[in-house]
Amino acid sequence: MLHTAAVTPPIWHARIAPAAALALVVMLAIVFGAMRYIGLLGPSPTRWLLPLSFVLMTVAPWLLLNAAGRRQIGLRAPTARFYYPVAIVCGALAALACFAIGVILFGHGADNWYRSIAESYRGNMDTTRMSLSQLYAIFTIPALLFSPIGEEIFFRGMLQKALEQRCSARRSTVLECAAFGLLHLCHHGLLLDAAGLHLRPLSAALWVALMFGTALLFATIRRRSGSLYPAMAAHAAFNGAMNATIFASLW
Repeated sequence: MLHTAAVTPPIWHARIAPAAALALVVMLAIVFGAMRYIGLLGPSPTRWLLPLSFVLMTVAPWLLLNAAGRRQIGLRAPTARFYYPVAIVCGALAALACFAIGVILFGHGADNWYRSIAESYRGNMDTTRMSLSQLYAIFTIPALLFSPIGEEIFFRGMLQKALEQRCSARRSTVLECAAFGLLHLCHHGLLLDAAGLHLRPLSAALWVALMFGTALLFATIRRRSGSLYPAMAAHAAFNGAMNATIFASLW
């Protein structure tokens, strides 16, 4: 259960009212989301927008918050080190649960969300000349670094705290987790081809729900540990386990 608590507004580099701070962070969320959608669904020359969005998410607190503000959003040591192994196990189990649900409901077909991610990997480069272990390393090492750091800093850090200036902690968590889930529609659910943009309604809705639940797990780890770092570890474990299942059974 998440409990409402009094929250001190983040400390920004410049004087900024809570409403203006929230508007700024929401605008950044829209920009980062657009970069991600274009980078994944757009033409090949736009692929660089995806990693750039992660980099910008990562550096945003250093551009907008002072040291006290960064500590407030969770860029500090956790209250106990045991949160790291717990987070890693939880993240990996969440990825395996998503895999099992996808296979049970849709087999290895096009409605399986991990199949869509595998196809996006194939679309990024010529994968026919490399071994499975090489491909796993190429796609997994960035997934262990870029998205866990950037997304946790922005969603569980900056967006969460900006929302808490206007909403309860519980409602803020629901909103940022919903934004996280919808962001991942570009990984599965939305398909852009020569005929236009298509939506897979059932599997897309289930995928968004699973990503909402995963985000809620990361948010719970961040809240209980008092730090973003265990949430990053859980996120990295999720991505590593997800790719392990993709390359082991869906490639």
